[in-house]
Amino acid sequence: MNTVEGNLEGKGKKVALVAGRFNDFINEKLIGGARDCLIRHGVADKNILLVRVPGSFEITYAAGKAVDSGKFDSVICIGTIIRGGTGHYELLSAEVTKGIASLAARADIPVVYGIVTADTIEQAIERAGSKMGNRGWDAAMTALEMMNLTGI
Repeated sequence: MNTVEGNLEGKGKKVALVAGRFNDFINEKLIGGARDCLIRHGVADKNILLVRVPGSFEITYAAGKAVDSGKFDSVICIGTIIRGGTGHYELLSAEVTKGIASLAARADIPVVYGIVTADTIEQAIERAGSKMGNRGWDAAMTALEMMNLTGI
């Protein structure tokens, strides 16, 4: 059996981080985790562009613009959706996920899902650098591996 895997080398790569501002107290930690991971793996800080949008729903649009620009080797989508007292959570989570998946399916570069969906603020905090690691870091690791996936 032959195996194909990407490595985690970021030297010379250009990455767009597209992040929502809504729930920014969480998103800032996710952005920090992604940036730290990319830099530690060789992506130059000048080759990371942070694109800020109002909320998670707008991430797909901006990520699509980044993909279509041809300037990046990967786009990482970062946002936080926390369940509230209405059905808005289910609708928003589903549409953001579908939008990013649709974009990833058509893109010629990796589009990575780094959206935290949580029932509570405490769960979101856990996924942004405490008990459950940092979902931004994890998304950046995925981007690194996928940018370097060759031989298929």
